Amino acid sequence: MSSEPKRQAPPRCPWSERVRTRIFHWLFVLLRPMTLGVRAVVLDAEHRVLLVRHGYVVGWHFPGGGVDPGETCEAAMARELMEEACVEVLAPARLHGLFFNGRISPRDHVAVYVVENFRVVGVRAPDREIQEARFFDLSDLPKGVTRGTRERIAEICGGQAANGWW
Repeated sequence: MSSEPKRQAPPRCPWSERVRTRIFHWLFVLLRPMTLGVRAVVLDAEHRVLLVRHGYVVGWHFPGGGVDPGETCEAAMARELMEEACVEVLAPARLHGLFFNGRISPRDHVAVYVVENFRVVGVRAPDREIQEARFFDLSDLPKGVTRGTRERIAEICGGQAANGWW
């Protein structure tokens, strides 16, 4: 016989309060939605990093995109990596951090994952979304690498402290 007191279930809210809470929740989501994106920092054994150049925004970036409803951040990162660069994640990625991206919206956040166990399964043909996906030596990055991308590289590969801002 256990000496712990028997736990009681928490009292349930009245039906009207549950409905009111649900309505306010959906109004909040509709009026002040938070957006969540992911980026993959893919590093190979030759000290190179994978970057993509989009057709709709300037600069070189890590592959990534938005998290779909019902999708985990890591699943979104793996999906985006396959879609944008034909790279398959072979083992769980390491979460580097969550960053606030105020340039996009006052409620946008980006989860950054480090991927070191992967395989390239093809070559991404250029189109309007992705013009190019390539590995670059960390000591010879291309011109036009975005500030957020450079900062994440410095944190992951150079030991700089993360600041929480994209």
